[in-house]
Amino acid sequence: MTKVDRRILKTQDSLKKAVIELMTEKNFDEITIQDIADRANVNRGTIYLHYQDKYDLLDKLIETHINELGEMDKWACEMDWVDALVPYFEYFAENYLFFSTMLASKGTPSSFRTRLFASFIEGFRGEIDRESGRNTDLSEDVMLQYAGNAYVGVIEWWIRNGMPYPPQVMAKQVGALLERSL
Repeated sequence: MTKVDRRILKTQDSLKKAVIELMTEKNFDEITIQDIADRANVNRGTIYLHYQDKYDLLDKLIETHINELGEMDKWACEMDWVDALVPYFEYFAENYLFFSTMLASKGTPSSFRTRLFASFIEGFRGEIDRESGRNTDLSEDVMLQYAGNAYVGVIEWWIRNGMPYPPQVMAKQVGALLERSL
């Protein structure tokens, strides 16, 4: 595997941080490449060395977070709900600026919520309890929609309200609710 130059990573991180900071100030559609370049303290041309346009930059930023959450899915499914959710809520807290901007800001492309929801649905798919018989009469599609919307909704509420409970408390409560639902 080829090692990526740290200067490239630093520039890309600076550009991603700049676009998120700008999105807290104005609608994404109003942000220009020059705004991003000025905030990141780089030339406009530097942005085009890394991304096609501001939409590509935002898409790569979203993809990074969705992929990191997806990596967590691989080992979280081996744990009980509460223990599995603690790292997720810690991740949301550590990346508060990103998630608050993408979930709580007006004028943010709605594709993020859709992608986040789809990733959670995929993670929940194998978690439905069919052995106990309690979900026998329930449609898998309905259960997944219910759980996915509830989970994303609680995350949105938690972020919008400034994370009023620590990640461990959120994991315990949401884990208990998901365990009851799935």
